[in-house]
Amino acid sequence: MDSVEQNAINQALDGLWARFLPLIEDRVEILDSAAAACAANRLSIEQQQAAVAAAHKLAGVLGTFGLTEGTVLARELEMLYSGQSSPDPALGARLVSIAAQLRSIVQNRK
Repeated sequence: MDSVEQNAINQALDGLWARFLPLIEDRVEILDSAAAACAANRLSIEQQQAAVAAAHKLAGVLGTFGLTEGTVLARELEMLYSGQSSPDPALGARLVSIAAQLRSIVQNRK
């Protein structure tokens, strides 16, 4: 692939990123809220289910944009939220940390 083709691909990806960024940020916010609720021992079933879905979708989309670390972190969140009937509040700090890392990855891609 030559540099002209690569440039066209990069521009197309940047356009898609801009288009889907609000949805991506909404999903990160869902994960932020769920992590905070878990840390406070107030995670509802609905929040947990929303976090599983948001993490799953982010894992796929972040990889598309070359954000491999984001994909790995989102998959970890998906496993942590779906691995038990209710995540242990002791995991709260880890969930908050991963959500913050995801937010940083998304913000730095802009």
